[in-house]
Amino acid sequence: MRVIRAAKAGFCFGVKRALELAERTAGVSETVSLGPLIHNQQVVERMAEKGLRVVDTLDGLGRTPTLIVRSHGLPPSVYETARRAAMEIVDATCPFVQKAQRLAAEAAEVSQVIVVGDKNHPEVQGILGWAGPRAIAIEKLEEARELPYFSSLAVLAQTTQPAENFRRIVSELENHTDSLTVHNTICNATEERQTAARELAKTVDVMVVAGGRNSANTRKLADICAGLTRTYLIETAVELQKIWFAGAVTAGLTAGASTPDWIIEEVYRKMAEMNEMDSQTMATESVREEEPAEETAADLEHADLEHKERNMESWDEGLQGIHRGALVSGTVVKITDDEVFVDIGWKSEGVISLRELSVAKVHKPEEVVSLGDSITALVLRVENEEGYPVLSKRRAGEMEAVQHLEEVYENKGEIRAKVAEVVKGGLLVDVGMRGFVPASQIQLNYVEDLNQFLGQTLRLRIIDFDRDKKKVVLSQKVILGEEQSSKRAHLLETLQEGETVQGIVRRLTSFGAFVDIGGIDGLLHVSDMAYSRVKHPSEIVQVGEEIEVRVLRIDRENGKISLGLKQLKESPWASAAEKYPVGSMVSGKVVRLAPFGAFVQLEDGIDALIHISQLADHRIAKVEDAVQVGDMISAKVIEVKAGEKRISLSIREALNEAAARNNAEALAAQEDVAPVTIGEALSGTPAEERED
Repeated sequence: MRVIRAAKAGFCFGVKRALELAERTAGVSETVSLGPLIHNQQVVERMAEKGLRVVDTLDGLGRTPTLIVRSHGLPPSVYETARRAAMEIVDATCPFVQKAQRLAAEAAEVSQVIVVGDKNHPEVQGILGWAGPRAIAIEKLEEARELPYFSSLAVLAQTTQPAENFRRIVSELENHTDSLTVHNTICNATEERQTAARELAKTVDVMVVAGGRNSANTRKLADICAGLTRTYLIETAVELQKIWFAGAVTAGLTAGASTPDWIIEEVYRKMAEMNEMDSQTMATESVREEEPAEETAADLEHADLEHKERNMESWDEGLQGIHRGALVSGTVVKITDDEVFVDIGWKSEGVISLRELSVAKVHKPEEVVSLGDSITALVLRVENEEGYPVLSKRRAGEMEAVQHLEEVYENKGEIRAKVAEVVKGGLLVDVGMRGFVPASQIQLNYVEDLNQFLGQTLRLRIIDFDRDKKKVVLSQKVILGEEQSSKRAHLLETLQEGETVQGIVRRLTSFGAFVDIGGIDGLLHVSDMAYSRVKHPSEIVQVGEEIEVRVLRIDRENGKISLGLKQLKESPWASAAEKYPVGSMVSGKVVRLAPFGAFVQLEDGIDALIHISQLADHRIAKVEDAVQVGDMISAKVIEVKAGEKRISLSIREALNEAAARNNAEALAAQEDVAPVTIGEALSGTPAEERED
């Protein structure tokens, strides 16, 4: 096995600078860093031996130490806290991070700041501190799509952010503003390491990434490599396992920007030593296979030994051919907690470890095999230290699956596979060998929780296949997309305007709801949801709700469909003339004011106007002088134009009419009173009691 180092790996300029500053400072005074100096535990432990203490807070430190600002940087509030405590500050912030902080502070004065990166990462938290309280951190394209509109945007990147992710998010942000300022603050050292790792991973059978597991740039390197070949992330050489390199011809080694040279060198040496040990083992196995013949020649003079040897030779003739890479068949004869023993008709039983039973993650052997099962396995070693052949059922299955998968790939066929494991970035499926389904290729829409697919059987198409690297990348999204396209085409061809169809609400926006009507998402505009005024679609429908809608318009050329909900009900204006005839009195609530008058809601979908001249029985300067939003009023209908959806009301005429009615009632009361003479008034004798 050949071990190849990446062209660019290990410490970057910013990390080296931070360590040099810390070492010089720690040697002459008591020093602390707020959080680890860099994301590498081994380096942090070495610096602790030199006197650099890691703290979580600057409060209660007793004596005033020197504060070393770590390479990830800190928000300005921490600097202020340190100055108030009279601490000496040694700023070891990476120059690339300092640049991002400065740009963020400048941009925040005129724009909404977006930082593309992990919001929980100390570097991003520091940049957000410089950008002020309104700044936002996002890391996924889906988060960018959910952002509202901003008049002005400025976008920066975490220095370790993958360039392609930053580019996609910047492209999406262009849809959320008319003024976008882009600051590409990705560190060139990060890009160089990611590019070098990507190129190396394409050419080797296995990759080893050395660095801290809490280091963002190291994890991103591992993610990049894992998408191209079998990859292992380790912190130190102690974690290396020989089984990782079984059957590998070439192995690659890279390291994150916070990984020191001495760790990289230790890992490289151990990988090289494993290579030498493997070569020696193969040579020993060859010698062992030749030894019986040499011993037989030496002992031909001894008849008894000759007899035994002849018996052994006749026994050997019935054995399977055993050599590294051979396929052998056998029967499961013993199962332990972590191993399976198989009778392969050889000198001793073959042994299969838990890891080599299946491409899926196995917790106990019984999940895969039972006593008495007949299986085929690949010989990894002719003998281990205990004399057993080391076998792999998993790799035998992979060999048998390769030919079938190659045919499926060439013919663009569909296969079904069960999800065996959820990993970062996607799913592992068993297709006879380990197959990977990226999270973006599972469904047509973004998938939040991958665990829901564990144990499910997916319909898949191979989108990337490398026979030599045993790499299979699959997609269910491709199949679903083709089916959706077929449904869309059929629906667009057969659907007619005016039809009533069933649909499911898939997404809400400020201007409406997108409803899936069987393969096509039609737009239900907010103005077509109800006859009354709707402020937001959530007042009428919810995501996941099944509703009935009417097809209003079809744009077959562009594949767009407009839907209506209110059209399924009769317009309240159809009976408005009968319900609100001219001259009738009505009551309603004032719902909005305009300079020319007030709008009163008589019922859902019908708002009547009271002109400012009709709001009172006297002249008013402003509408607010007569009514307020929310007031309940009574008014007289003075005009109805249902065809134009217009009703006019008058409070003034209602008041005048009421006043006239009151006057008439007063006059009528006076006429009912009998005339009285002066004498009668003085005597107090009622007219009906007087004598003629």
